[in-house]
Amino acid sequence: MPGARLLEAYRRTGADPPFGDPRRAHGLELEGYYWRLTDAAAGRVVVALGAVCRSPRGDWGLVALAGHPGGYVRWALTETARADPARLGVVAGDALAASADRLRVDLGPGARLDVRFSRPIGWPRAAFGALGAAHALPGLPQYWHPHLLGARVRGEARLGDDRVDLSSATAYAEKNWGPSFSEHWWWGQAQAFDGADACVAFAGGRIELPGIAAAPTALVLRLGGDVLRFSPPLARMTAAVGEGGWRVTARSARHSVELEGDSAGRAPVLLPVPVPAQRCVEVRSRQYLAGRVSVRVLRRRLTLFAGESALAGLERGGPA
Repeated sequence: MPGARLLEAYRRTGADPPFGDPRRAHGLELEGYYWRLTDAAAGRVVVALGAVCRSPRGDWGLVALAGHPGGYVRWALTETARADPARLGVVAGDALAASADRLRVDLGPGARLDVRFSRPIGWPRAAFGALGAAHALPGLPQYWHPHLLGARVRGEARLGDDRVDLSSATAYAEKNWGPSFSEHWWWGQAQAFDGADACVAFAGGRIELPGIAAAPTALVLRLGGDVLRFSPPLARMTAAVGEGGWRVTARSARHSVELEGDSAGRAPVLLPVPVPAQRCVEVRSRQYLAGRVSVRVLRRRLTLFAGESALAGLERGGPA
């Protein structure tokens, strides 16, 4: 039907209409998927990522698995990959298969993950995702949307010689898509706040559009069943990221957030970033799997939440 063809052509620019589903494949050069499993009691984090990339020689995939403690990392490229245009779904060769309620990674002996998700806390039904109305703008260099803000986990991982039971973990998942990764970006995510059912995630990066050079940041915070979204232009955002750590402030008409993070003295793992057209990767993501994040949330002058997580993910990306 003409209307359906027009909608799919619009989505191939990276944009989504109001009340669309950003989890669906857009058909761009890069469709990226990321899961983070946090077991607060065991002090453990397991991260999985997958990417479906387009090149002149056909679609290909990237799959990675990482874990804390120990700084475990394993990754591989796949000759084929496919992202589902109708729902959340991705397959990369025999190395990764994922849907809304299951994630399986198989990178060989000592690098496997098989988990199911239940009682998901998804993105609330709203006109737009984490970037707000920017999701409707075609042709942005990168889009980002955290679609799973909490879930129970059942399953296990094999990381080297360790068998990791993840039945006490909670899950977070997000998606990013666009022509390629930014030259510089920053990102963070945390759960495991003592005595609080909370989840926070932020992402930003330098972008260049015709006549515009900017470095926008967006932040999403879930407190129990409430989700707060902060993104320009409805929220005033500032971000300072460097060797000293990560600092993000967000202010909207009713709420403000102050977030500070640091590496907690730990070394980062180095993760690959795909270069879609060349069917290769650049190792230029420095991700701290168990950093420290503190968050303070106010509604006008009333403190709604103040907490700290010692199992936060924090990332800086730069040139290879």
